Amino acid sequence: MKESVLLFCVVSVGIVTASRGSDQCWAVNFGQDSVVCQCNSTYCDSVGQVVVPVLGQYLGFLSSKAGSRLERRHGPIQPNSTGAVLRLTVVPDQKYQRIKGFGGAMTDAAAMNILSLSPGAREQLLQQYFSPDGIEYNVIRVPMASCDFSTRLYTYADSPGDYQLHNFSLAPEDTQMKIPLIQRAQALSQRPLYLFASAWSAPAWLKTNGALTGKGSLKGKAGGREHKTWAQYYIRFLEEYGRYNLSFWALTTGNEPSAGQMTNYSFQALGFTAETQRDWVAMDLGPALHSSPYAKTQIMILDDQRILLPRWAKVVLSDIRVARYVHGVGVHWYYDRFVPADITLATTHHLYPEYYLFATEACAGWTSFDRGVRLGSWKRAEDYAHDIIEDLNNYVTGWTDWNLALDPGGGPNWVKNFVDSPVIVDKGRDVFYKQPMFYSLAHFSKFLWEGSQRVGVSTSHHTALESSAFLRPDGTVVLIILNRSDSDIEFEVWDQTLGYIPTTIPQHSILTLLWKTH
Repeated sequence: MKESVLLFCVVSVGIVTASRGSDQCWAVNFGQDSVVCQCNSTYCDSVGQVVVPVLGQYLGFLSSKAGSRLERRHGPIQPNSTGAVLRLTVVPDQKYQRIKGFGGAMTDAAAMNILSLSPGAREQLLQQYFSPDGIEYNVIRVPMASCDFSTRLYTYADSPGDYQLHNFSLAPEDTQMKIPLIQRAQALSQRPLYLFASAWSAPAWLKTNGALTGKGSLKGKAGGREHKTWAQYYIRFLEEYGRYNLSFWALTTGNEPSAGQMTNYSFQALGFTAETQRDWVAMDLGPALHSSPYAKTQIMILDDQRILLPRWAKVVLSDIRVARYVHGVGVHWYYDRFVPADITLATTHHLYPEYYLFATEACAGWTSFDRGVRLGSWKRAEDYAHDIIEDLNNYVTGWTDWNLALDPGGGPNWVKNFVDSPVIVDKGRDVFYKQPMFYSLAHFSKFLWEGSQRVGVSTSHHTALESSAFLRPDGTVVLIILNRSDSDIEFEVWDQTLGYIPTTIPQHSILTLLWKTH
C-alpha cells in the first residue's frame, strides 16, 4: 500500500522534459533513468507507416535511455568499407526459423484500464498497439476466465456437477470488456491478428483441492469424466467466442502447470506434470479438438518456464499418441537468467524441429526486490530487448508481453501481484504513458512481419552488442541491435551483395536497420 501511495505522488509531479511535435514523444520524467511518452485523446507520438527506401539506401530507428524514441536515420549504403574496427556481417545463406509475431495479453485488468479512458484516448491506445501507424502487434493472448489480473475469482462453469457444461457461459468481463476491445483491435489491424487462449484453473468442482487457487490438479485420470469435461470446456470457449466472430489460432494446455503443484500457491492454477499433461492431451484435449469444428486450432504445450525444457518436451513429444495433436511449445521468461537458452530452447528445437517455440508471457516488476510500476525505466526496456534477441537467436518464433495496460499501481490484481506494463493508464487524468518497454517491443513488432526468416549475422570480433538479423517476405533485411554498455559503439554493417552501412549506436540504446536486397 505504501508503494502505491508513493507511486501516485510521483505520478502527480511528473516533469515534462521535451516539447511536442507532430510525431515527437511528449516526454515526462518520473525520476527513473529515462522518460515515458504521454498520450491523451488528441495527441500521441506515432512511428507511422514505414516505407523502406529504394535499393542502395538504408533506414534506421533508434530508441535510447537518453530519450530517443524510434528516431529515424537514413543514408546510402556505401560501396567501400569505412575501416571500422567492428563489423557486423549479415549472412543470408544461413537460414533459421520463421517469425509468427509479437503482442500482449488482453487480461481483465488490461481491458478495465483501456475502457477507463475516454473514447478518444481509448482509440489512441488501441491504435498505438494495432494500427499501421502504431507498432502493429499481431498476437493477443486471451485468458480463459479469471487470472490474478482480474478483480474476482470465476470460471465459465462454476455449477458443481455440470459435467455436460449445460450452464457454461462467458463472463461480463468477456462480453462487455475483452471481446469488444479485441474486435476493435482486429478492425484497426492491417495484418492478420492471431489470438491464443490460456486457462489458469479448471472449475473448483473438477479439482482435487476443491478450489481455484493453490495446489490442485484434475480429479481422476486421463480419459475419465473430469478430464473429458475439462477438454470440452476448451471447445465450449471456442464456440462462445466464435459467436462474436473471433477465432483462435492456438490454445495452450494451461498457464504454468508447475504452479498448481506448489503448496500454498496464492492464485489460480491447475497442476500438471509433464506426464499428466501428456496423457490429458493424448486422451482428452487432442481428440476433442480434432473432432470439433476447431480442428485447425493449434495446441501449445508447457506455457511455463523454459527451465523445464528440454525434459518437458521429451516426455510429451516423444509419445506418438500426443505428438500428432501438438504444434508448439510455449515458454515464459521469469527464470531465464538462471538457465542458458542454448541448453533449453535450442536443444528442444534440435530434438523436435517440427514444433515451434513461442514466448507466451513476460513482464517486468514481478520480483520482490523490484516490484511494480517504474515509470520511465530504461533498464526494463533493455531487459525486454535482451530477452527477445536471446529467444529469437535460439529458435523462438514470437514473443508475447503480459498485460497490454495497467494502472499506476500495477493492477488491478485481486491477489495484489502488482507488476509493470508497457502502457500505464492514469484514468483520473485521462492519459496513458508509453513506457520505454513499449518502444523496446516496437523495434521487433513493427518491423518483423509474419514469415520473416532469421538469417545469420557474424561479428568481426567480440563485442558488447547483441543482434539478430532477418529477411522479410518483401525482400527487406531487418537487423536489430542492442547496446547495453556504457559506451557509444562505432561499427559498420556489411551486406556482401550491396556494401557497407557505417553507423554508431549510442550507449544504452536499441537500433533497427532496414534495407532492400533487390
